[in-house]
Amino acid sequence: MEAKAILRNCPLSPRKMRMVADLVRGQKVERALNILQWNQKPGYALFLSKLIRSGVANWSQINSGERIEDSDLYVKSILVDGGVTMKRLRTAPQGRGYRQRKRSNHVTIVIDTVTKSEVNN
Repeated sequence: MEAKAILRNCPLSPRKMRMVADLVRGQKVERALNILQWNQKPGYALFLSKLIRSGVANWSQINSGERIEDSDLYVKSILVDGGVTMKRLRTAPQGRGYRQRKRSNHVTIVIDTVTKSEVNN
């Protein structure tokens, strides 16, 4: 049984978040957390590792009879969508103002157990 966790309005760029999310897509949860712990973008990795832990907690709520250690949990899918873009002005020379776009994103992660048919493929 799969579990889902959603992070909304994360104040980081969606393009850079996708680069970090691509590293953990399809990985087992323990390996994904280890990859994120030693990532080059620690701010992005912190948000994703918290989201993975939230997905594991959601999975344990749904499957109350099973132990997390015994089940092979992996990141089934991870989606990063663009959120609200705040437009601000930055002062520029000669009385002008340059537009500064502060981007945000939404991240959806699905955690599931490895079934026997997926192991054979």
